[in-house]
Amino acid sequence: MKRRLRMNIDMAFRAISSNKLRSALTIAIIAIGITSLTGILTAVDSMDSTLRDTYSRMGAGFINIRSQYSRPSGMNRIRNSREISRTQAERFISHYGTPATVTMFTTVLSGIRAESGHKRTNPTVDVIASDDNYMKFNMLDIAKGRDFTPADVEGGRFYCIIGDNVARTLFEDQDDPTGKTVHISGRSYTIIGVAAAVGNNAGGSMDGNIIVPYTNALAGLSTATPDFTIGILPEPPVSPETAAAEAEITFRAVRRLAPADDADFRITRSESVIEELNSTMRSLTAAAVVIGLITMTGAAVGLMNIMLVSVRERTREIGTKKALGAASKMIQEQFLMESVIIGELGGVIGTVAGIIIGNIIAAVMQASFVIPWLWILLAIVLCMAVGILSGYIPAKRAAALDPIECLRYE
Repeated sequence: MKRRLRMNIDMAFRAISSNKLRSALTIAIIAIGITSLTGILTAVDSMDSTLRDTYSRMGAGFINIRSQYSRPSGMNRIRNSREISRTQAERFISHYGTPATVTMFTTVLSGIRAESGHKRTNPTVDVIASDDNYMKFNMLDIAKGRDFTPADVEGGRFYCIIGDNVARTLFEDQDDPTGKTVHISGRSYTIIGVAAAVGNNAGGSMDGNIIVPYTNALAGLSTATPDFTIGILPEPPVSPETAAAEAEITFRAVRRLAPADDADFRITRSESVIEELNSTMRSLTAAAVVIGLITMTGAAVGLMNIMLVSVRERTREIGTKKALGAASKMIQEQFLMESVIIGELGGVIGTVAGIIIGNIIAAVMQASFVIPWLWILLAIVLCMAVGILSGYIPAKRAAALDPIECLRYE
C-alpha cells in the first residue's frame, strides 16, 4: 500500500513537472483564492486579538460617558450642545458619589510631530488632555518618573507624560528622559513621566501618545470646542450596573435634563463594547469566508477543466499503461493524486502569502502579529477537498478509457 502510494505521488509530480505552465497557472489560481481567504482572516484575527487584550487589560467593568452624535428620535427639545464641556465634566466628577476612579479626558491634537533638540517623531502623535486619574483608569503604569498630581492639573503646569515610543524616538541614547523638554505645537513641556510600554493596538496606543494637564491644554493647545469623555472604573464591590445607573442619574442632572427628556449623551460599558466587537468580527469573518469560497469555486472549475484536458492529452499514455497491466483503479488514483497535489501546492503558497499579507495589514493598523492555526488547517482541508472534487470526474473518465481505443488515439 505504501509502495503504491509513493509511486502515485512520484508519477503525479512527474506529470506536473512535464506540464509546468499549465500546472503553474492552476496552482496560481488556487493560491490567489487561499491568499484572499487567509489574508483577510489573519488581519481580522490580529485586530480581534489586540482589541480583546486591550479591553481585558482595562478590566471588565469600565464605563464611558460620551457625547451623543445623533439626535435621539422623538426628542422634543435640545438643552445642551452636543459636546461634553469642561464645566460639565468637572461638575460630574464632583457630584458622582459611587466609589470609583473617575477621569475626564479629550484629544486636543492628532497626528502631530513632537520635538526635542534635533530629533522629531513621525506625525502620528496624539496629545491627550486629562486629569490626574487618566493613567489609573486605563490601567497604565509609569516606567520612569511620576504621574500627574492634583496640584499639577489645578495649576495648569507645563508638564507632560510621554509614551514609550515617543521616549525611544526622542531620547534613544538616554536612560531616563524625565526632566527633559519636549516641544508640542510650539509650546515647551517638561517631561515628568514615561508610561510603561503596552504594545500597539488597533484602537490607538499610549506608546505613541503624550498626556498633558487638561487645564493647560485648553488654554494653549486646543483649537476647537473640547469634547470630553468621562471614564469611570468602579471599585469593588460596586457592580458595573450600579455604577452605570448612578452615572446616568448624575449626568442627567449635570446636563439639566427633565425626567421626560431623552438622554443627549451616551453611556457605554465594556461588556457592550466587547459584544459589538464580537458582532463586527463575526461579520468580517463571514465576509472573508464568502470571498474565499467564491474564489475557490472558480479555482475548482479551472482545475477540473485542466485535468480533463490532461486526460485527453495523455490518452495514449493511459492506453499504454493499461496494455502493460495497469488496473483502472491505479489510473484513477494517479490522476486523483495529481489533482490533490496541485491543490495542496496552491494551498501552501496561498497560506504563506495570506499570513504575510494579513500581518502586514495588521501592522499598518497597529495590531499584533498572529499565526491563525485554525485558518491554516481550514485552508489545507479546503484545498484537499478542491483537489478531490475537481479531480474525481477526470480521474474516473481516465480509468474508464478503453486501452485499444487509447492506443489508436492520435
